[in-house]
Amino acid sequence: MRRLSLDFAPLLPAWLLWSLAGLCLASIVLALLRRASGAVWRGLGLGLLLAWLSGPILLRQDWRELPQTLLLLVDRTGSMQVGRRQAIADEAVARIRQEAAALPGIGVQTVPVSQDQEAGGGTRLIGAIEHAAASVPASEGGGRIAAVIAVTDGQAHDVPPAPAPGTPAPAFPPGNPDVPLHVLIPAAGEQTDRRLRILQAPPFAIVGQNATLRVQVDDLGPAPAGRGETTPATLTTLTLRRDGDPPLTRRVAVGTPQDITVPVTRPGPMLLSLTATTLPGEVSTENNQQIVQIDGVRDRLKVLLVSGTPNQGERVWRRLLKADPAVDLVHFTILRPPDKDDSTPLNDLALIAFPIRELFLEKIDQFDLIILDGFENRGILPMSYLRNIADFVRGGGGLLVTAGPEFIGPGTLQDTPLGEVLPVRVPEEGGLVEQRYQPMPTALGRRHPVTAGLPQMPPGQTNPGETRPEKSADRGWGDWYRALAADPSRLDPSAQVLLDGPNHSPLLVLDRVGDGRVAMLLSDQLWLWSRAEDGGGPQAELLRRLAHWLMKEPELEEERLSAGLSDGTLTVTRHSVAGQPASSAVVTAPDGARSTLALSMRPDGSASGSMPAAAPGIWQASVGGEHAFAAARPGDPLELSDLRATASVLAPLVRRTGGSVGWLGDDPAPDAVAARVPSLRLVGAHEAASGAGWIGLKRHGAHVVTGERARSLLPAWLVLPLALLLLLLGWYREGRARP
Repeated sequence: MRRLSLDFAPLLPAWLLWSLAGLCLASIVLALLRRASGAVWRGLGLGLLLAWLSGPILLRQDWRELPQTLLLLVDRTGSMQVGRRQAIADEAVARIRQEAAALPGIGVQTVPVSQDQEAGGGTRLIGAIEHAAASVPASEGGGRIAAVIAVTDGQAHDVPPAPAPGTPAPAFPPGNPDVPLHVLIPAAGEQTDRRLRILQAPPFAIVGQNATLRVQVDDLGPAPAGRGETTPATLTTLTLRRDGDPPLTRRVAVGTPQDITVPVTRPGPMLLSLTATTLPGEVSTENNQQIVQIDGVRDRLKVLLVSGTPNQGERVWRRLLKADPAVDLVHFTILRPPDKDDSTPLNDLALIAFPIRELFLEKIDQFDLIILDGFENRGILPMSYLRNIADFVRGGGGLLVTAGPEFIGPGTLQDTPLGEVLPVRVPEEGGLVEQRYQPMPTALGRRHPVTAGLPQMPPGQTNPGETRPEKSADRGWGDWYRALAADPSRLDPSAQVLLDGPNHSPLLVLDRVGDGRVAMLLSDQLWLWSRAEDGGGPQAELLRRLAHWLMKEPELEEERLSAGLSDGTLTVTRHSVAGQPASSAVVTAPDGARSTLALSMRPDGSASGSMPAAAPGIWQASVGGEHAFAAARPGDPLELSDLRATASVLAPLVRRTGGSVGWLGDDPAPDAVAARVPSLRLVGAHEAASGAGWIGLKRHGAHVVTGERARSLLPAWLVLPLALLLLLLGWYREGRARP
């Protein structure tokens, strides 16, 4: 195409040209006022000179129109999977592409819209439009985006707020003004939906106390026919399921926050499923249910640490237990036994009196764990108090004994009522071994949760008489130099030996007594690892696991069943350190249906199996008398917060851009969709962008110049002689007019 236009290329600066024009105009006006006969001719001559100095040129441009781009957005987020929306949308997109291909100068750029987890989830429809618009190159004459057609359910979570009154609306998309946004929704009209929201839920709660959840049920969309507007007085039923307990129901008001109280009865994770009843006519029940996990924790675990004499290991124990904010530590060190006679007054030697009656009679049941570190009785505790400690263990408490030379000989702890709950006995003859050795995990210790996977674990077991490996980076733990040799014949049958000492004698022994637990470390040199002796070892991690096992931490149970649900797959794992793990598990779906899941052995001695688990809710796995629970967490809570097909979210932006909203119906049949898809029509930049049954694609006149030629309108060879002639004519007329 060709276009002619007038342009100027001044021979003088603009300010000088305007100054000359002003002087010429002033002189002509003065001449006219004096009635000079040559003023007109002189004015014509000066005007011709000024016109020539302004440099008028005639431009001839050759250019061609650029194709316009139709941005076609296809919503493929989670909410589009409700019902038959995606099938309807795909059929509509195919129809639009086919019709756009028949329009001259229109290219289609299809933009899929998916959920953006990095941006906080939800449908980022506006961001997708802006990103696609930025990829369309700019051009002369106008924008190249003819229109934006979004095939979506109308749920967009990044719609910009409406501009303040009196403030001009920004261009949409940025840099492309006057682009209409047309929204096509795969539904027959505005839909209704009921959703359940968790407004507040504690991540953990104290065992024995109540956890409070704040929830709210909302009814979204137009009120169902015959019911009128939804009001806060509308009631619905909320069903609460906790792990495998029987369900509880409660009537709650719609649209009003409600507090739900749940007792926390055991430590560890607790899964809660809350379900609101179905709203008649609602589009989906997927967001009628919420899963909450609350971790039950103990309230300020109380530990009593009694050190028989000041020793190197005291600092290790205090540093470990004081570093745990959930532990209340009561620590006493026996500075002088009663049978030691010296002249030091008791009130100068004792920091505080040892309250044996208060600790071991009146308040012993308030402790969760008692640690006896190198404790030699020597009449400090009466036998009745030691019997109280044994009863404390049988009743569910934890006892940890670290023993050294004070543990052998007559009258030691193993000869008291406390010895009844200890898993081993150390003989007086040959009971103390003083030699260099490396603590080694037993075969059981490599699988037991207390010692499995400890840092720097030695690669293998050392046989008696085998040459000790040289010190190296992969050699394992550092050496100790003293241990007690337990009598193998006096080892409790239920005891678990996790670490070996010199000559494969038991070094770390665990046992269950009644409802409680006992652990014995048959050496007083664990502190060497904290000093990095010979490479050191994981003393802090070992003591942490040991203390938490004694206090019945669920994650450190030897025999436990766990379940997890991810990406629609349920995985059940049976952990066992003794005997053959179960070969199958019984899985109970949220709807009560049962199935059998085969478990296969793994190298670490556990057994595991997986199965599809797509149904929302809490799944239960059972092996024998053990139960484990799992529930899928919503991958994008924002996307599932409102599952309606609605025009209310995008309507303000559609009106601002002059676009339109169309409903595609709920029938995915090609003929039904084709009947509802508006036809496409090319319109001018300033014409209406939509009408009955059609949507407009605007032509903005975008083009590219292919050639340009300039020609001067006032050539110098013509202007200068003519201007001189006019000036001479004016001078001649003025000369003849003089008397």
